[in-house]
Amino acid sequence: MANLKSSKKDLRRIAKRRARNLSTKSALKTFVKKARVAAGTETESPALIVAVKALDKAAQRGVIHKNQAARRKSRLMKAVAKAKTPA
Repeated sequence: MANLKSSKKDLRRIAKRRARNLSTKSALKTFVKKARVAAGTETESPALIVAVKALDKAAQRGVIHKNQAARRKSRLMKAVAKAKTPA
């Protein structure tokens, strides 16, 4: 355990950030999953918009890396496009 007052404060700050980041990452997974499930249906567009917006916002806030956000969006768009084409 830290002895300095500033170190203790840092630990509290880190714990808050970690909790917030975990919550955001969990929400991202949910949004992407909903968008994948909605692919090929009439509810596809709103779910896709929400997922892309959440990914961009998480990257902007530093929760995930910008390249990771780009990769996830790319894979999501690819899955949606694949669902649209007839088998």
